[in-house]
Amino acid sequence: MIQLKPGIPPASLKGISEPAARRKNTGQKRKNTGLHFERVFSNAAVAPFDQIEWERRTAEITDDSGKIIFKQEDVEVPKSWSALATKIAVSKYFYGDIANGTDPYKGGRETSVRQLIHRVTRTITDCGIADGYFADAEAAEIFYDELTWLCLNQHGAFNSPVWFNVGLYHQYGVGKDGGAGNYFYNRETGKAERALSQYEYPQGSACFIQSVDDTMEDIMRLAMSEAMLFKYGSGTGTDLSSLRSTREKLSGGGKPSGPLSFLKVYDQVANVVKSGGKTRRAAKMNTLKDWHPRGRSLSKATTAVTTAMRTAR
Repeated sequence: MIQLKPGIPPASLKGISEPAARRKNTGQKRKNTGLHFERVFSNAAVAPFDQIEWERRTAEITDDSGKIIFKQEDVEVPKSWSALATKIAVSKYFYGDIANGTDPYKGGRETSVRQLIHRVTRTITDCGIADGYFADAEAAEIFYDELTWLCLNQHGAFNSPVWFNVGLYHQYGVGKDGGAGNYFYNRETGKAERALSQYEYPQGSACFIQSVDDTMEDIMRLAMSEAMLFKYGSGTGTDLSSLRSTREKLSGGGKPSGPLSFLKVYDQVANVVKSGGKTRRAAKMNTLKDWHPRGRSLSKATTAVTTAMRTAR
């Protein structure tokens, strides 16, 4: 039987819950001026998951030769969803290892779109409750129902990092003993701090723009930063015009490697670190200003790659 973890009880709107203790001051200020919502799509008398028809399917993906590279049987999906939507949701966004069974609370794999959507929308709603965003309990539940309905009926969808990360900690307890996680803004200290556990402050943004200074330390720092963003399913881009070209000199003698050499390193990081741990290459973008001494070389390299891709097709 599929179990969906209930949300934060309405009583929490009158007293900030334990996980949000660090945010109590902000929550109290917003308590009386929170958001109100009206139902547009959902029905107060029927839960969003009970408003549609469901069916059991097998999600299977094969390569060009017909070899099966992914398969999960007996998954529950909305009857209105296409086969492609089923394959993407099940193969990319379902959490857990099927070898551990079908109970995600014990490390097993999700088997229903109910679990996937509830994991995300319930967690977002609960975080809103904990931070005092809603005017009352009714407003919070309307928000949950409306957001759930929109996702369930494909009127809207989150980006990949949201489906990858949101709710893993709050619903299944994933990452509690997995080492340090992402940075978050601590309202009590007024500083950005690193979470003691992974997924407690999930990475939900799809794209990041980063900078790099013309030092070896920062060049390598960028590689590590990109790898961590790729780990949680996001993409990243950086303008490398700040790096000196091979025509310039180093203070200790010799010549610098130049931005194109380091671009190869960054490209390999994106190639090796699977986006969100799934079977896809991480999204990576780099730019170089046209006034940069190596700008023309990058242009030629880009043209060569484009030509090779067209030839391969």
